[in-house]
Amino acid sequence: MIKFKKAISILLILSLSLGLFTGCSQGTGVKFVTKKGNEKVKIGIVQPVEHPSLNQIRESIISNLKEMGLEDKIEIVYKDAQGDPSNLNTIVTQFVGEEMDIIVPIGTGAAQSALAATKDIPIIFAAASYPVEAGLVKDVNKPEANITGVSDAIDVNEIFNLAKTLTPNVRIYGFIYNSGEVNSVSAIEKAKEYCEANKLYYVEATITNSSELLQATQSLVGKADAIFTPTDNTVASAMSTLAAEAAKAKIPVYTGADSMVKDGGFATVGVDYDILGKQVAEMIKKVIDGESIANIPVQTLTEYTKIINTTTAEQLGISVSEEKLKQFQVIK
Repeated sequence: MIKFKKAISILLILSLSLGLFTGCSQGTGVKFVTKKGNEKVKIGIVQPVEHPSLNQIRESIISNLKEMGLEDKIEIVYKDAQGDPSNLNTIVTQFVGEEMDIIVPIGTGAAQSALAATKDIPIIFAAASYPVEAGLVKDVNKPEANITGVSDAIDVNEIFNLAKTLTPNVRIYGFIYNSGEVNSVSAIEKAKEYCEANKLYYVEATITNSSELLQATQSLVGKADAIFTPTDNTVASAMSTLAAEAAKAKIPVYTGADSMVKDGGFATVGVDYDILGKQVAEMIKKVIDGESIANIPVQTLTEYTKIINTTTAEQLGISVSEEKLKQFQVIK
């Protein structure tokens, strides 16, 4: 009888020990167990395509992790899907197979692919604009699974209010976006609501890949007084094409991201992606330190910057006073 009790005691101790290495239960969210010794924490970063905004986020995440003193404690593996959504699934499946400790998807599509691939590995997304609508979380304040992150949702109303100030005669907007990007669809719905509430008209041109952008832009010439495009990864990857064609037609382009203004767009009230990258890095450190995903609410940036491209303004023949320019981050 005594031997039997000892055997039970040993089994209980083993079970408890194993529990320490499997993270928290489903009810408390996924928890990463900090590695010991010289073994580095493997972080897989994936983004859908190479373009300035996404690259800026990635570089900010990495530089901030280094500033936190983690450079020698982490191993970063970076891959991009080269504009092909099917590649996202392949990449995150590889990350799971390679037993990444943390996955950092940049953009909504990448985050959706990561969540579909694993329920065990902690996921910290960057720049998933509308995480609830995208099915990433049910409650931004209480992530219930293995995913949290930082949203880059833009204030669509502020962009249109800015447009009213800079180009008050605009009556018809053209919307260009990839109808397959959830974040873009959500932003466009908000744009439609604004237009309808303010008795403005709109026409749409949707694309599925960047090669369709030129034709989509040309389809709006003669129909729209101005163009709005949200933080759309497909459009951003070929923004110079949209900007050049719109400039020829003297149509101002309002965008959702600062990088899209740098690439020839006219103006925006946009996100500072360096700050977003820093916030993501801080979340990653919390997870490395043992914090449960359930205790890390989704964050949304609250600081926005007015940005204007004065070279584009000159091409469009739009005059902006020196006094008004003081309110902007000016790009030339």
